[in-house]
Amino acid sequence: MKYTLYADGGARGNPGPAGSGAVVFDDIGKRVVDVSDYIGVATNNVAEYEALLRGLKALRDEFPEGHFNHSELHIRLDSKLIIEQLKGAYKVKHPNLVPRFFEVKNILARSFPHVTLEHVRREFNKDADALANAAMDRGG
Repeated sequence: MKYTLYADGGARGNPGPAGSGAVVFDDIGKRVVDVSDYIGVATNNVAEYEALLRGLKALRDEFPEGHFNHSELHIRLDSKLIIEQLKGAYKVKHPNLVPRFFEVKNILARSFPHVTLEHVRREFNKDADALANAAMDRGG
């Protein structure tokens, strides 16, 4: 089985009221999980990491342990910063991002052994963007 996770976060102001959204589709296009959370006042990069974290946790919790041992997870984000940090091409410098970076890396290592990371343009991340904006609309 193959899964594709789209995640997006945003802040109105930077920092400002922030939301995170994530959606996962299986290989036939069925929506498996989605997340739309208001996260309080944060930067857009914190919101982006939170979106990915919350999407990964929701997906992991949806299936029994070991389900992803033979499944592929394709992560698609419109945040080039986060994709490049996770690939090791960029350093994680901001103190608010470091713990989130390590939490993502730990979840991936423990639960998702077959992962690919891809930066996509914003227009290819509309579902996650809508979930992040809905969270900001509800919360702020």
